[in-house]
Amino acid sequence: MEETMKKALSLILAVLMLLSVTLAFASCEKTDDAFKVGFIFLHDENSTYDKNFIDAAKAACAALGLTEDQMILKVNVPEGAECYDAACELVEAGCDLVFADSFGHEAFMIQAAKEFPDVQFCHATGTKAHTEKLANYHNAFASIYEGRYIAGIVAGMKLNDMIAKGEITADKAVIGYVAAFYFEEVISGFSAFYLGARSVCPSATMITLKADSWSDPVKEGQIAQSLIDQGAVLISQHSDNPSPATTAEAAGLFHCGYNSDMASAAPAASIISARADWSIYLTYAVECVLNGEEIATDWCEGFNEGANFVSPLNTAVAAPGTQEKLDEVAEGLKNGSVHVFAGPWTGVHVWTGEAFECAEGEWVEESETQSAPYFGYIIDGITRLDA
Repeated sequence: MEETMKKALSLILAVLMLLSVTLAFASCEKTDDAFKVGFIFLHDENSTYDKNFIDAAKAACAALGLTEDQMILKVNVPEGAECYDAACELVEAGCDLVFADSFGHEAFMIQAAKEFPDVQFCHATGTKAHTEKLANYHNAFASIYEGRYIAGIVAGMKLNDMIAKGEITADKAVIGYVAAFYFEEVISGFSAFYLGARSVCPSATMITLKADSWSDPVKEGQIAQSLIDQGAVLISQHSDNPSPATTAEAAGLFHCGYNSDMASAAPAASIISARADWSIYLTYAVECVLNGEEIATDWCEGFNEGANFVSPLNTAVAAPGTQEKLDEVAEGLKNGSVHVFAGPWTGVHVWTGEAFECAEGEWVEESETQSAPYFGYIIDGITRLDA
């Protein structure tokens, strides 16, 4: 009997020891107040693109109850080895999650992710998470082409209004697009914008020029002016500054923006802007780390989740009936009845030179195999003046 009691006592002690080890291990996990997140931004708040991310980072952290000491922001980090250095510094500062916001940061974020496997790295606009297959490296993008499509419809309705008023003829419905570069992210955006415009204004055409920079306010303004000089009556952009908007306003023309509500900079010109709310992804990623859950390798959400949206319509400039049309198309994007890259259209791939025809009733899906856009066709009706 005594031997049985000893065995039982030993078993109880073993269980208690196992429980104490488990509790000790659990106590080593990050608590909310020990958690830190670091952010790497290409520019500072003077860039509308980076300001959008910076505002989102602050909003996400505030919503989650993180203090200022728990978030570290690094701004004006170039797309070079400086990004790797910044990532290492953030890890050394105790960050459990590091986020970067620019396409060219990717190789250096991957380098850091390989070196620090216990830290999570999230990168916006990148393309390699699904091929690198690192458990701690992730890509994210909002379905911004949806917002661009709606902004394009707004532009097309303004062109129709100008035609109806006799301000231009149908053959002069020319959109000028300030492009940062010519690769898929930008091409997807201006193609979506153009298809939206053409869906309501069939005579619309588009001309583009590239800045070879994400953010160069002087050059962006100069490109906008060059597009106007070559016949554009409405300007849009995939670049970071409001200078294309103010250039359009100075010329007495119209504009659709990106990243921020540019109507504040050009109230007589800028009608609407396509925008992304990155706080939704940042909140998701932080919560995953805090809860010990996996972050999606590629995350891409749109109008349904509020990750992609448009700024309030500038009704002082927009064509009559625009808000009603905007609401209708937004609902179609949410319920799947509207497809941005729907035919009919023909195009040539920017890299391969492959010709492609998308017939009426068909469409090309975007951001299914990776979060970042990969639509790379230059479709008929769009002319790259510097190609």
